[in-house]
Amino acid sequence: MSDGYDADFLDAALPLPRPDRETRELPYPRFTVLLDTQRRFAAVTAVNIDGAHLRPVPRTGSWRLEDRVEPHEQAGNDIYRDNDLDRGHLVRRRDPGWGELDDARAATRATFFYPNAAPQASGFNQSKQLWLGLEDHVLAYAEASDQRVSVFTAPVLADDDPPYRAIQVPLRFWKVAAWRGPDGLAATGFILDQSDLVRTDEGLRTVAPLGAFRTFQAPIAEIAELAGVDFGVLPEVDVLGARTARAPSWRELNEPHDIIF
Repeated sequence: MSDGYDADFLDAALPLPRPDRETRELPYPRFTVLLDTQRRFAAVTAVNIDGAHLRPVPRTGSWRLEDRVEPHEQAGNDIYRDNDLDRGHLVRRRDPGWGELDDARAATRATFFYPNAAPQASGFNQSKQLWLGLEDHVLAYAEASDQRVSVFTAPVLADDDPPYRAIQVPLRFWKVAAWRGPDGLAATGFILDQSDLVRTDEGLRTVAPLGAFRTFQAPIAEIAELAGVDFGVLPEVDVLGARTARAPSWRELNEPHDIIF
């Protein structure tokens, strides 16, 4: 079962976003990873979430290399050993876990392939917990329509990301969610910034100043420019621009109620 991201999932054509770099396309059950084999991380991930039919599937997967990609083209366990880095799911484990039980189990297990991981500083604060729950908040908002959401997530693969163990550690992550609202297709975007937390100058360690993780709601057009990704029509249906009287800017989030829908 490797059907990949469905561009017609929201009953509106929403093609897979395309980065401005060469990638390897890896379809999985209900999601797709576009892997930059030079950076060894995903440049785009895309998942379809049917919130009305999510299953409470127990966590059964374990992280493993992707056989369709050479080991040196993906960031495996060596990157995460003996340091303060977590294997951060890009497509969350529960996101594709909907529909028939066997299909939901297979889909959640598939999220544990290393192309779907990226290093995030360990430890939780309010901002990181908010980041991990953003899709839940978007789903709750979309419940007024059909509870279907397509979510795109990846690290920002910047040229000046700090080097570590033959990789460069991404300092920022982006997420864009799209759904069908009362007036048609709608979308919004977010940025997680861990720049103040990761230090690689003496091995890898994390420092913990107050508010180390910062989460922002940001214009999709600016995320596209920052990440080098073509989101198609999504900047045009960005609710952040539609709900603000002036040009939208980055809005730091401290709790779910701060999000503009």
